[in-house]
Amino acid sequence: MQTSDHGQNMHATTVLAVRGSDRVVVIADGQVTQGTTVLKHTARKVRTLHDGKVLAGFAGSTADAFSLFERFERKLKDHGGNLLRAAVELAKEWRTDKVLRQLEAMLLVADASSLLLITGSGDVVEPEHGIAAIGSGGPYAVAAARALVAHSSLTTEDIARTAMQIAASLCIYTNENFTIETLPITNGDAARTP
Repeated sequence: MQTSDHGQNMHATTVLAVRGSDRVVVIADGQVTQGTTVLKHTARKVRTLHDGKVLAGFAGSTADAFSLFERFERKLKDHGGNLLRAAVELAKEWRTDKVLRQLEAMLLVADASSLLLITGSGDVVEPEHGIAAIGSGGPYAVAAARALVAHSSLTTEDIARTAMQIAASLCIYTNENFTIETLPITNGDAARTP
């Protein structure tokens, strides 16, 4: 788990994205934690951007995440909604800008054809298997989602919700007050589904 210079957990949450054959789902818990204290149970860590065509979830400092959401939405507008191009441009700016480098957050972003993880170290990663997660409960959520995809006939949304319930049962920084956003995948976008 990453910590700030003050020793506080900065990625103590779980945000999961699952790309299925019919839709992409981004789901997050609602817990806000500072050190060992829960400050809020119903935070909204998933947003729709670019007129509802892009889903974004964050882990880390809330103020930093809002700043990144705003910058990312501007990049989307500048690049005509091209998710990959906007993500690369944000990552470059995030890594090279002196002020942005201090931001402590990570983003998961998705549209109907792509799913990406963006970090302040300049990483833009398209995960294998169409599943990605960030935050302290991320590894639990990814493992559960992969198992459910391979061994169940659940819908994409049910896979995401069940995987998050498993993560919440294991990670003390993750609760079961979920925010979930979905985007349908059209036939033209389905070719990119793993």
